[in-house]
Amino acid sequence: MADAAAVALPVVLIGPMGAGKSRIGGRLATVLGAPFIDTDQRIVARYGPIADIFAREGEDYFRVIEREVVAEALREPAVVALGGGAVLHPETQADLEPLSVVLLRVDAAAVEPRLAGGARPLLAEGGLERWERILAERLPIYEALADLDIDTSRRPVARIVADVTGRLGELE
Repeated sequence: MADAAAVALPVVLIGPMGAGKSRIGGRLATVLGAPFIDTDQRIVARYGPIADIFAREGEDYFRVIEREVVAEALREPAVVALGGGAVLHPETQADLEPLSVVLLRVDAAAVEPRLAGGARPLLAEGGLERWERILAERLPIYEALADLDIDTSRRPVARIVADVTGRLGELE
């Protein structure tokens, strides 16, 4: 298992909505003795609920503020969880190139209960079918950026975190 001294920070978690980036990221940060940054939470703290931003200003405006928050977070020595669409921005893709990037995957059957009752603006219409279309569009980008690829569908968080820390140590 890697420790904070053996892992270059930031470590960045990417992947689709519902893959567990926030939950796993928080636990990973604790294990590494590093701060945890959830870029969506930072956006909410500064600008209000993401669903409200989408409704009030639209997705294009949201992507502009998301890019600013992501660029700031990627300069910090932390475990950073990006929103599912943050990787769409070419400057974010370039920023991720030299960093340790972990793709967290989840399959549709496992994600469905995780997304139930949520307020994710891109899923407001279309639900699971919309999630699958979004994943299909973004998956090539996720895969191109990732140093590690971890499936979170049916594994306990502690096991996922142990797998990530062990494999991060191998990358150093």
